[in-house]
Amino acid sequence: MFRKNLLALLLALPLAAMAQNGDQLIQRYTELAGSNENATSLVTGLREGKEVTLKSGSTIETFTPPTGQMGWGNVDNAIAIAERLLKEQGITDPTPAQLEAAMLDVLKLRADGMGWGQIANSLGFKLGEVKRSDKANPNPPSVEPLAKGEQASRPEKPERPVKPERPEKPERSGKGR
Repeated sequence: MFRKNLLALLLALPLAAMAQNGDQLIQRYTELAGSNENATSLVTGLREGKEVTLKSGSTIETFTPPTGQMGWGNVDNAIAIAERLLKEQGITDPTPAQLEAAMLDVLKLRADGMGWGQIANSLGFKLGEVKRSDKANPNPPSVEPLAKGEQASRPEKPERPVKPERPEKPERSGKGR
């Protein structure tokens, strides 16, 4: 009986973890997609390699990812790179057609065998920049640009604590040698 329950628990864990990850991606990309419904269609469509439907008012755009099924990390990378591509074009609130075009640009490169880093580089940025969380520091400190020829000042080093002097070792007698 214990073995059956343990087996059922072990089989359920990965499924629960996947659902949570999918929900996290849907939540993360709802604003980009324009609605929870669009984000759900985008994330699950990429994950399962099935048709994605994006709606806004009476506008409906559909596409099937050329990559086939993708893992959660690949889904995240694809959407994050497409989002950055749109931002580079000055688009922060994309229409379904704009989101579809950006997604297909990214997914076609992936389907052609390019890695995520290569795709980001080919689009003019680095994958690390794309994946870095803006939420880690929502209010980054403002930094004034340096004037030409001016050098940045270095922060002062703290003074080292004074080490206590070592006690002198007693002299050895010549008897033990």
